[in-house]
Amino acid sequence: MERIYLSPPDVGERERELLLDAFDSGWIAPLGPHVDEFEREFAARLGLSDAVALASGTAGLHLALLVLGIGPGDDVVLPSLTFAATANAVRYVGARPCFVDSTPVSWNIDPDLVAEELDERARSGRPARAVIAVDLYGQCANYDRLEALCAEHGIPLIADAAESLGATYRDKPAGSFGTVAVFSFNGNKIMTTSGGGMLVSNDSRLTARARHLATQAREPALHYEHRDVGYNYRLSNLLAALGRAQLESLDHKIARRRTIHERYREAFSDLDDVAFMPIDPNGTPNWWLTVLTIDEATGIRPDDLCRSLDAADIEARPAWKPMHLQPAFRDFPMRDGRIAEAVFRTGVCLPSGSNLTDSDQDRVIDVVRAALQAR
Repeated sequence: MERIYLSPPDVGERERELLLDAFDSGWIAPLGPHVDEFEREFAARLGLSDAVALASGTAGLHLALLVLGIGPGDDVVLPSLTFAATANAVRYVGARPCFVDSTPVSWNIDPDLVAEELDERARSGRPARAVIAVDLYGQCANYDRLEALCAEHGIPLIADAAESLGATYRDKPAGSFGTVAVFSFNGNKIMTTSGGGMLVSNDSRLTARARHLATQAREPALHYEHRDVGYNYRLSNLLAALGRAQLESLDHKIARRRTIHERYREAFSDLDDVAFMPIDPNGTPNWWLTVLTIDEATGIRPDDLCRSLDAADIEARPAWKPMHLQPAFRDFPMRDGRIAEAVFRTGVCLPSGSNLTDSDQDRVIDVVRAALQAR
């Protein structure tokens, strides 16, 4: 039996066709016509004015903070329950991450706690300079509340939509919220460019600045002139070609992952000690990963289930370990933490790739049931 992976790339003939087109065109070096078209098509999908294709989602987060003027000594409010890249980018610019717990409604950042954090900081004379919302596991945060809170306090909202391409909140696409949004096209995302990302915004001044910094901040002169410190963050023409093909089949990938998610729910519906990530009725996820939770009374930990699956040649992972529990970020402030910690103690991400076959999913289901019933 072949190994079943958590969320592998789903590619086909169209990806090969556009990659060869880019290769045969001679545009092998960074930038080129496929980059321009990828940016245009991506922005059009979201209904936004501009997009900047980048080497990674992390690069996008870094640039978002830079173009918004966030720097040393500034405080940035963000969820603790996220991948480390969100918090790492805050540290890249010398700012201080201020972590906030999640809401049980969706596991995303809790707007009530954000309101408390922003109000308390404003009263203390050390106001936050920005908020980063993360669309966890493909589900959008509560942008109604978050945008209103940021407007009230006069600070920008960054949407970390790395995991949520194709999701919606109140019928608006993920990435169309906040001042700036960022996506990831890492190999395990719902669509991939092998490695890559995108920064999007309706503010052309911000995207122009991000594009400038991402291209080594080279000035428009015949010689190499640099007024700013820049970065080598642009996406190559070859990878943009791959991204264009992936974008064409995004809706199919979302539909397939939803079917996989619903099949898991049905398969475990008779087990009282199993639950799943809650779905906010105000939005529609992209079903990037199906996250199962195990009642702690069973004595089965996420690591135990992951090891059982690995023994059957199946990849699974525990839910994100909250940032406030990570050694690199333990010294930064945290508001509450009970929800994030509970998700980490009980959550397991199951194989959810859009190319997962029914027979492979049956293998996953059988191993999970056996592990739970063997306790």
